[in-house]
Amino acid sequence: MKRLTLVRHAKSDWKNSALKDFERPLSRRGLKEAPGMAGQLAKQKVHADLMITSPAVRALETARIFAGALEYPLRRLKAEDRLYLARPADLLEVVRGVGTRVQHLMIFGHNPGLSEFAQELTRYAQLGELPTCAVYTMEFDIGSWPDTRYGEALNATLSQPRNFLDLLT
Repeated sequence: MKRLTLVRHAKSDWKNSALKDFERPLSRRGLKEAPGMAGQLAKQKVHADLMITSPAVRALETARIFAGALEYPLRRLKAEDRLYLARPADLLEVVRGVGTRVQHLMIFGHNPGLSEFAQELTRYAQLGELPTCAVYTMEFDIGSWPDTRYGEALNATLSQPRNFLDLLT
């Protein structure tokens, strides 16, 4: 079994209109959401073998927060240009390119592509749009990542900040 966790970046800051979309950092709310959600995964003793993130500032900040909480070495955090505003086909290509030894892959990215990708992987469920800092985990009964196919995800679970409001106050 392979496990894939998709994480939509935490809430970003729109205050500085001079910043390009790629450069937008996390907002105050995002800086609360990300540690709260990462902390929930740490409590569950989640271990990622590989973390890949969009290089956009808001996604990279979210990934770094998760890496810290999950004791994942920052030097191993991989920024992948194809994840910035990626379409489902781009995301699938990234997943299929992962090495066989990786059992649990985490990807940090953006909507709408990330939500569309999650929906394609789990066709049996009406997922809708992943909210900011949502964590969507699924499993695949495959031996290697190149075998990942749409509609074949198993045991999918969604966690989102609103489920843990007490963490955000």
